[in-house]
Amino acid sequence: MKGLLKAGVALSFGMALSGVAHADIAIATAGPMTGQYAAFGKQMKDGIEQVVADLNAKGGVLGQKLSLEVGDDACDPKQAVAVANQLAAKKIALIAGHFCSGSSIPASAVYSESNIIQISPASTNPKFTDERPGKGTLRVCGRDDQQGAIAGAFLAEKFADKKIAIIDDKSPYGKGLADETRKNYQAAGKKEVLDDEYNAGEKDYSALVSKLKDAQVDVLYVGGYHTEAGLIVRQMRDQGMKTILVSGDALVTDEYWQITGDAGEGTLMTFSPDPRKNPEAADVVKAFKDKGIDPEGYVLYTYAAVQAWAQAATAAGSTDYDKVVDALYTKGPFKTVLGDLTFDDKGDVKLPGYKVYVWHAGKYDYLE
Repeated sequence: MKGLLKAGVALSFGMALSGVAHADIAIATAGPMTGQYAAFGKQMKDGIEQVVADLNAKGGVLGQKLSLEVGDDACDPKQAVAVANQLAAKKIALIAGHFCSGSSIPASAVYSESNIIQISPASTNPKFTDERPGKGTLRVCGRDDQQGAIAGAFLAEKFADKKIAIIDDKSPYGKGLADETRKNYQAAGKKEVLDDEYNAGEKDYSALVSKLKDAQVDVLYVGGYHTEAGLIVRQMRDQGMKTILVSGDALVTDEYWQITGDAGEGTLMTFSPDPRKNPEAADVVKAFKDKGIDPEGYVLYTYAAVQAWAQAATAAGSTDYDKVVDALYTKGPFKTVLGDLTFDDKGDVKLPGYKVYVWHAGKYDYLE
């Protein structure tokens, strides 16, 4: 009987160890899954679902399958912190998020304290890495000081003799991008004819549009998101204005054209090189399109964030926070759908800079 009991205990103990050894590794994304910026939340969710499926089909990471958690912060800072705490309680190894800088920055403190690696695919405000709480806070997208340098120089050169206005939505992303663009525009010896702010989430911008019309603005730079930018350009057309709208990477969703219709024709924006055009991404892009998904905007950036973490974990031979963080800085370059990427000492990605795009017939592509 004692022998049977010992055998039973040993079997149970062995099964327990086996269960631990093969437990899933939980990772997550978080962003605006609901609300006015939900199009970007969907981009992130599409990206992480595909990369989890692809990695699991190849055996997972370190022989363990990945499981996925999805958090909805609605681009609200307080909700983002609440989501971060919920995900931390679930012992996730990686958060590929958040989207809005105003969410990523406060949430980063929670992840850092909980020893969770955070790689944002989309948060571009410089403070996200410049003032980060720890080395486990990184991003695979560019920065607004880089984006603003391109935008400001482009405005000064392309529209040298035009009247330009610069407005923003007062958010960390929108204001930060507008400030950087303005700084670089003025550094080129130019001065905008109008500076203003607007409130995100409103539907009627006719008063702002009238102010732009009175100032005879030829080009309007918008630091903000696609929903408001789309309404503003449509309402400019309603008032007979031919003003060109220029903005940043928060217009990289087909939903922008759904808002504007033909009024969005000729809209200009800055965004990183389109990863859909990368030869390295061809098979993944096909897999998305076979599912009826266009991997626009930040879909592939989310995919790449998980790829980089997975390769770092494999190189480290562990999902331990300190070991993977060290590998993220020392074991690159990582092969991703964005190309080969490495991280600098701040956690910013070393990739090609921003390009100018134009919206034409419902799609965006490089400006010739």
